[in-house]
Order: sequence, then C-alpha cells, then structure tokens
Amino acid sequence: MKTKVQPVPIVEVRNLQRKIALSTIELEEFARKAVACFPGLPKDGKINLTKLNEILILIISDRRMAALHRRFRNEAGPTDVLTFQHGEIFIGAETARRNAHRFGNTLVREIELYIVHGLLHLQGFDDRNPADTRKMRAAEEKLLHRLRR
Repeated sequence: MKTKVQPVPIVEVRNLQRKIALSTIELEEFARKAVACFPGLPKDGKINLTKLNEILILIISDRRMAALHRRFRNEAGPTDVLTFQHGEIFIGAETARRNAHRFGNTLVREIELYIVHGLLHLQGFDDRNPADTRKMRAAEEKLLHRLRR
C-alpha cells in the first residue's frame, strides 16, 4: 500500500510596507521550512494547511493592520498577526519591531515567530482561551526549536 504524499503549498512572502527594511527571501525560506514540518504535526482543528495550494505572508504597516483588525475582529489598533483561512497571513512590521525590542528578539526572529503562529492558525490551532493558548504556545516552541537547530 502506497503512502499518499501531501503536496506542499507554494509559500510567498511580500513586504508591502516601507518603514522597515526586510529580506523577504530569508523569511520565505524560513516559512517554506516551517510548512514542510507540518505533515508530522497533529492538527488541532478542522483545517490542514497542507491542503492549501498557496500561503501568502504579507508584511504590512501598523496603519493597514489596524484597519484589518477593526474590520475583521472589531478591535481597535494594530495587532501582530492576522490569519485568514484561505492561506493569508498578515504581519504588522512596526508591531514586530516594537515586540522584538520588548522581548529581546531580533526583528527577524520575531517575524519568524509570527509566521509560525499564523501557520498554526491555518492548521486549526486557536488562542482565544487560556487552554488553547497553552497548546498553541507549546506547538510554537516545538516548531521553532525544530526549525532553529
């Protein structure tokens, strides 16, 4: 009996903001490696990101992120990551820079965390209550450890 190989989605990173210089090539390479780790990660919900054809990671300004946050979550101000189930992950560049400084990370490491966080959302993980947040944080740590070895 043959094992069916899961197709890996196309991953693209686009920097749509101008305030912070970023290497999308480096981030795209990281995101592709992260996606490749997912077939072995148990999904926590109904979504399976390996069934997506494409994952688009868009790095945007806080102003644009705040508009999306208000429109789709009805919450004021920017947030770090917003994920949409068709494979779009929006990352707030200025929020990432502030949080990187606050938590002692490099900007790239902070954005890598957000990429993993968004991918976990696509996999069906959620962080709207404390128990789910703990599961999601554990999965983030596991993936980041695997990716940064």
